[in-house]
Amino acid sequence: MTGRVVVVGSANVDLVVDVPRHPHGGETVLGDRLRRSPGGKGANQAVAAAWAGSADTSFVGALGEDEAADLILVSLGGAGVGTDLVARVDAPTGTAFVTVDPEGENAIVVAPGANHLLRLGARQAERIAEADVVLAQLEIPLDVVTAAAGLRKPGALFVLNAAPSRDLPAELRAAIDLLVVNEHEAADLAGTPEALLDHVPAAVVTLGGDGCLVLQRAREPVRIKGIRVDVVDTTGAGDTFCGVLAAGLARGLDVAEAARLATAAGALAVTLPGAQTAVPSAEEVAVLAAGGTVS
Repeated sequence: MTGRVVVVGSANVDLVVDVPRHPHGGETVLGDRLRRSPGGKGANQAVAAAWAGSADTSFVGALGEDEAADLILVSLGGAGVGTDLVARVDAPTGTAFVTVDPEGENAIVVAPGANHLLRLGARQAERIAEADVVLAQLEIPLDVVTAAAGLRKPGALFVLNAAPSRDLPAELRAAIDLLVVNEHEAADLAGTPEALLDHVPAAVVTLGGDGCLVLQRAREPVRIKGIRVDVVDTTGAGDTFCGVLAAGLARGLDVAEAARLATAAGALAVTLPGAQTAVPSAEEVAVLAAGGTVS
């Protein structure tokens, strides 16, 4: 079984510039070359689930009627993601403005554009109801995220990557089967990683290069070590993690097993520039997760 994943989320064009350091308020910093590539948390995670996770993946999102949308659709389709449920709306395709410093750390500002007009119609609802895992993030309206969670079939998992950090309505919190956050988002939501289990039955806290922490009620925490790599660009690494995690769960892996694969995928993603362009293949992920090396 490959498992079925439906990703409900955002799609953006990333405008990325390398900088000697991120600017402070009121400061201008001269950057290097400008890169334009497909991105957005939802689209990134869909590419990762399909390409790096080998899952049968569909993307539910909204794009404008512009050339930027075509760039994203080509990237999604090339990774094997189903795009027949992507809406075209009367708004510019979302755009992310990204700066990347010499250590590969990024700073991002997003103009949501078409993402704010995403709605779920009958066709989207039908596909969501067929999924083994429904994966969403918070760059789209909260009511859409909540609606998507409510459409999943019995036994299917709703995985929420609560990024960017926002307050979660009680109805949405109650629908979460697995929460994925980084350390900062965990602090915003609950104060400490362990306190997340007061709100959700399971959580994965990503720790950057230090791996991740898997937390489940009535089970001991599992710490998965990071994999040391040469960091080029961290843009989209967390999204790659989430997509591969969802794909593993859709194939029937437990949370810790899926998180180990996701950790390897996230490590590979930071070794190349860009978001979707840096997503590794499923074969590369398997090799690194098994302790091998990838050239």
